[in-house]
Amino acid sequence: MKAFISSDMEGLPYTVSNEHMYPGQKLYDETRAIMTDCVLSVIEGLKAGGVDKIVVADSHGPMVNVLPGRMPEGVELLRGSPRSHSMVAGSEGCDFAIFVGYHAKPDTPMATFDHTINSAVIRRLTINGTEMSEFLLNSAYLGEVGIPVVMVAGDRALLDGDVSAHAPWAERVQLKQSLGRYSAISPSMVEVSRLLKEGTRRALGTFREGRAKLLRLETPAEVAISFQSSAFADVAADLPGSQRVGGSEVRFTTPSLGTGLNVIKLLVFAASGVKATTE
Repeated sequence: MKAFISSDMEGLPYTVSNEHMYPGQKLYDETRAIMTDCVLSVIEGLKAGGVDKIVVADSHGPMVNVLPGRMPEGVELLRGSPRSHSMVAGSEGCDFAIFVGYHAKPDTPMATFDHTINSAVIRRLTINGTEMSEFLLNSAYLGEVGIPVVMVAGDRALLDGDVSAHAPWAERVQLKQSLGRYSAISPSMVEVSRLLKEGTRRALGTFREGRAKLLRLETPAEVAISFQSSAFADVAADLPGSQRVGGSEVRFTTPSLGTGLNVIKLLVFAASGVKATTE
């Protein structure tokens, strides 16, 4: 069997400050170690369950967070950005997927760093009228290519919300309970490791017993992005076939989730460029 792990940061235990988020910030090295420890716990659970091939997609920010020197034999580490299909790049040929450190979508109460893709440029993202978290967006792409998500570890707000509603078969491992956007309570790292290993064992059972399902969205799909600024929509509206709705929303139709994911990425990079040159 071949497993795919996508690891984000905002849903990790203890991660509550902007100083945790990016290289050069005061608490960044702390979060790198936490992310690596969590990924390793999942890897150990997979190996104990007989999985011999594992791909880890480092999936936060610049996507160079996981400490490569601590990855064991038999694990491939995907790093760097930008890349096609972003957080789920490298999943081709895998049998199932596990998400680690995932967080809730924008405007979720009691959720640390609630956002989808980039909170500086995106206010809201929907597909066929359903508001997208990164979990839901990435799971839908994986479902389209035949890969079920069997476990999600992260913020309770995400687990009790989108994961429970859209992927009830997936094992849910709570790494934190948020008390607000910048505060949360988490178990000890010893317990986190145990919870991740036990969750991975149960998730493997779900997959082997055929209880894991594919999360699918109907295609062609209508994507609607509400931007944080009308200036970002000014540029996004130049996408051929797109429709401008009001000052800050742009809609387009995508033939597949894979194509839609890459177009969203393109528009986010374009909006980020506008932000960098005008603000």
